[in-house]
Amino acid sequence: GGAAMVHCRMSALGQLVGGAETVVRALLDVLGPEGTLMAYTGWQDEPPDDLGELDEEARRAHLEEHPAYDPRVALSRRDHGRVAEALRTWPDSRHSGHPEAGVAAVGPLAGNLTAGHPYDDAYGADTPYARLVELGGQVAMLGAPLESVTLVHHAEAVARVPGKRRVSYGMPVLVDDERVWRTFSDIDTSEGTLPYERLLGEEDYIEHIARSALAAGVGRSGPVGEGIAHLFEARGLVEYAVSWIEQNFASGGTTDLGWQAKR
Repeated sequence: GGAAMVHCRMSALGQLVGGAETVVRALLDVLGPEGTLMAYTGWQDEPPDDLGELDEEARRAHLEEHPAYDPRVALSRRDHGRVAEALRTWPDSRHSGHPEAGVAAVGPLAGNLTAGHPYDDAYGADTPYARLVELGGQVAMLGAPLESVTLVHHAEAVARVPGKRRVSYGMPVLVDDERVWRTFSDIDTSEGTLPYERLLGEEDYIEHIARSALAAGVGRSGPVGEGIAHLFEARGLVEYAVSWIEQNFASGGTTDLGWQAKR
């Protein structure tokens, strides 16, 4: 039972009959009929980040012709693996509908996890990531690099620290079946919400936080196929990450995680 968010690198599992479908079936079997499986999807064919820097003709082509985001057909990001795409297209899969921060889920809690994903501040409160924590969910890393733990972005979003980097970006979406170009506003998950490079140099900050959490006893590791698996309790990982961020970046006050009172 319960809910689990999966990140998987298929190549780390070695030769696996049935590929990503086998992985999804195995995880759903482990979770049981009362369990729900979730994965970050994103959008493989999203408009380019540097849209404003393109020449006028190329920019106009994207603005006028780029298909609106539709989670029913929009491919999941390839750099997050084949399991996410398998889950997006799984029978009875639900999607949160966000083009950049979106997730897909299968199971009885899928509707709860994916409902009402806000377009702005998509990693903060009242998002699938916050609900995973509220539901006492887990994060399973099956051979996937620790730098891909998306839930750390939720910790960045809710941590009370000053000077967070924010970005605005445009994407075409469907509003009442009409294609609309919308501007989104969120923390900077590409370059990092905070100046982590001052502390870590070129080391990836998400990997550093996740590895430090493991060293502190938050989560456990073991072999899977030809790679390594890590399993985190979502609440424990977020609490550790928030504490690490606030200790290193001058906390601006007590963090209201929203779900703390529900323990």
